[in-house]
Amino acid sequence: MKSVVRGIFNDFVSLFFPSYCLGCSDSLMKGEDLVCSACMLEMPQTNYHLEFENALRKRLAIRMPIRYGMALFMFSKQGRIQHILHALKYKNFPEAGIMLGKLYGAKLLEAGLKTEFDCIIPVPLHPSRQRKRGYNQSAKIGEGLAAKLQIPVYDRALMRQIMTDTQTKKSKLSRWINVREVFVLNPDSDLKNKRVLLIDDVVTTGSTLEACVLAMTAHCQDISILCIAEVS
Repeated sequence: MKSVVRGIFNDFVSLFFPSYCLGCSDSLMKGEDLVCSACMLEMPQTNYHLEFENALRKRLAIRMPIRYGMALFMFSKQGRIQHILHALKYKNFPEAGIMLGKLYGAKLLEAGLKTEFDCIIPVPLHPSRQRKRGYNQSAKIGEGLAAKLQIPVYDRALMRQIMTDTQTKKSKLSRWINVREVFVLNPDSDLKNKRVLLIDDVVTTGSTLEACVLAMTAHCQDISILCIAEVS
């Protein structure tokens, strides 16, 4: 009885205070959460998890020793995935990261990749930036992935020791110079024989990911990379 009353109340509230899709700003229908079904269908998916030698892995493996390289969506400027990731990073929607992580985690399960990784490590934010934002968006994505893959998130394994400028308008060389000595492995972390899944929200040139791999590669069995969107 209580659940019925709660459902009626929620329907009444949504009539006057509708929830809006983070991708297109249209009202969400009953049963939709954060992103509408139309956006989910229209956002261009890569299906990289179905092809080991995909375009992203080939691009990244030239620069760093990785096993898998995967991204869920192709990034397009002013596209729906950009709006969702902007809400995740700047509009206090950490639940969007969890949702995207669960979405990709379900796809990895379907592809039979559940047993390919031992732990998840998100690209860290500088502590001051994380305090300002209130959370690390990559860790939220990792939280969603972990819920599906049933593997732990080591959110303190990597540390960002230097506060960097934004990467948005930098060249490939400038991005690498900006981050090459930024990340260090936490001395309390034991990654021996671990197959690491390194998580970030967006991959552009790969400089940030390369710096993270450089900090970890001598301490674990292998490293794979997973991002929500790829800027081609």
